[in-house]
Formats: sequence, structure tokens, C-alpha cells
Amino acid sequence: MEHLINSNVRNIEISGIRKFFNLVSQYEDVLSLTIGQPDFPTPLHVKKAANEAIEANRTVYTPNAGILELRNAAASFVKEKYNMSYNPESEIIVSIGASQGIDIAFRTILEPGTEVILPGPVYPGYEPIIRLCGASPVHIDTRETGFQLTAELIEKNLTEKTRCIILPYPSNPTGAALPSEELMKIATLLEDKDIFILSDEIYSELVFAGKHLSIATLPGMREKTIVINGVSKSHSMTGWRIGLVFGPEYVMNQMLKVHQYNVSCASSVSQYAALEALTVGIDDANEMKVQYKARMEYVYGRLLEMGLDVVKPDGAFYLFPSIKKFGMTSFDFSLKLVEEAGVAVVPGSAFSALGEGYVRLSYAYDMETLEKAMERLEEFLRKL
Repeated sequence: MEHLINSNVRNIEISGIRKFFNLVSQYEDVLSLTIGQPDFPTPLHVKKAANEAIEANRTVYTPNAGILELRNAAASFVKEKYNMSYNPESEIIVSIGASQGIDIAFRTILEPGTEVILPGPVYPGYEPIIRLCGASPVHIDTRETGFQLTAELIEKNLTEKTRCIILPYPSNPTGAALPSEELMKIATLLEDKDIFILSDEIYSELVFAGKHLSIATLPGMREKTIVINGVSKSHSMTGWRIGLVFGPEYVMNQMLKVHQYNVSCASSVSQYAALEALTVGIDDANEMKVQYKARMEYVYGRLLEMGLDVVKPDGAFYLFPSIKKFGMTSFDFSLKLVEEAGVAVVPGSAFSALGEGYVRLSYAYDMETLEKAMERLEEFLRKL
């Protein structure tokens, strides 16, 4: 009866990141730089808050949108950090991670036949959901613009079917961010157009120079922008699965219906942990960011010394060097690197066809691991 399964589901694939991670797990003595997960533990005070919530029996259903205390904290957090203003009662939804936030956003605004513009290379979590909605992803080549989706590139690809534009910055897999000048150009371009913006800002606390700027704060953009954020990267809480969705009330009213029938609510205990993170731990990301930047500078410098072409990241914790000069596919290169040098990275092809010829490595690992991995990589490249 397999032929009866939804064709949209049959036609999507498992994430290339996870595919390769699972493949290399069978090898021994491998230094893995594959998964984009902070190597820091969840802050102790956050874990204590979760324990206290359990002891207080805060283990029941919460309001669909999340406990109001957490929504208040989220509103205060983005106001202080990024000068964003949202009504916690009607313009914020607590989702099960940023991924579910993206899912309910797309299912609310997309229809069959519509198009979504997104940069390439890009995180692989967007395209499958777009296709499940019956819409079409339109990948824009950003390899010649420092992996930045510019207003000029967007304008060239706008059609009557364009329903949404994704701005996933700082970027996974490249670490690129959009400068304020480019965001203003995009805002000017879209100001008079009925097109949504999905601004995935999950790495907003991990920007190395200056402060993160959300397009939602620019003139005319708030009413058409859905902002995705959360505590996974900023507070090393990936497994707690708490995302935050911000948007204008007319969109959020509809999105809440999708969220309600999708999951009812996020985990109550995790919500109380996130409440602690966004209040007492409002600056928890600062120390991690300092260490990420030091690691980035080290790995970036080593890659340049090895003769690899790589764009210096603005944030997040990834580097995306080119391996085109070796004349191998990114998958073959990555597999050979595992087999012969015991280092695992992610083939660039996992991030759309436009990622072919690159590999992604995460520096969300301790310095000792990174140093060993770079030594092995350098020796491997000498033999190619």
C-alpha cells in the first residue's frame, strides 16, 4: 500500500546532515565536526529552574501559545536585545523548537502553487516543509555575494507567485549575516509588495561584530515579517525544544490554530527552563560567543594556511570552505576524509545543489578537538 502514501512525503528526503552523521558513526576514532550543537552544557541555573518546575508539579498542559510569563520574558528579551516590540498576549507563540515554528509558519501562509525565495546554499530544513505545503522553493545562488541574499538577487527572481522570502541570518551553513545596508535595500524593495518574510534568527545571539539587526524593525516590515528564534543556540538548550515565533497579530491568530492542532503546547517543564534562560540568563550567550569567536579565528586561519578558499563567518558556528579545486564531489571528499583521516564534516550538497563543491564544518567543539581535527585535515590535504 506504499503507493497510497502522500506523494509530497514520498518525494522529500531525510536531511543530508543526519544522513552523513549516521553514516560516519560506524567508523572508529573519528573527530566529528558535523552537528550544529553547542558543546557547552545548559546553564546550571536553567536546569535548576526545570527541576523546581517538576517539584512544583508544573507538568500539565499550558495555554496553546505558551505560559504568559515566558511570552512576557520573550517580549522583554527581544525588546532589550534587538529593539523589537511584540504583544506577548497575541503576537508570540512558544513552539517546539525553531523547526516547529517554521513548520506552522509555512502551513499558515503557503498554498499550492505559491513560491518561496531562499538563498542557496541553505539549511535543509526549509525546502521539505515548503514542498509539503504544495509550494515551490526558489533557490537563489549566493556564492558570488559572500553567501548573502541581496535585494538585487531577490528582485530578479520575484514573480506573481512569490508568497514568502526566507532570510536565515546568521546563516547555517555559511555563518554569513546581512549587513544593515542590505537589509534596508530589501525592506525598500518589499515595502509595497504583498510578500511575507520569514526571518530565521535562531543564531541572533551569536553575532561576532556589532549587534544583530532584524528586518522586522525596519519601516514597513513588521506587518509582513514572521520572526523565528529560540533558546537552542543562545542557551545551549537544543534538547529542551523551545522555539519562539513573533509576528503581527493577524498572522499569529491564524498560526495559533495550526499550532494548537499540531502539538497543543510546548513542554511545560521546558517552558519554565526557558523562562529562567530569558530572564536570569539574559546574557548567558556572551561567554559562549567569546569562545566561539576564538575557535572561529583559529579554524579560519588554519583553513587559509591550508590553501582553502573560505568566507569568514559573521556569526553562528560554521565554516563553509570550498573543495572545488580537488575535483571531487563534496560527498566523495567528505567520505574519503572520514576513511583516511578520521575527520567528519558535512558534504555541501546537503545544503541544496548550490552547496556542491563545499563542505560544512562546525566549530562548536572544544579547542583540543579542533586542533586535532585541523592537524588531520592538513595531513589529508597534503596527500590529495
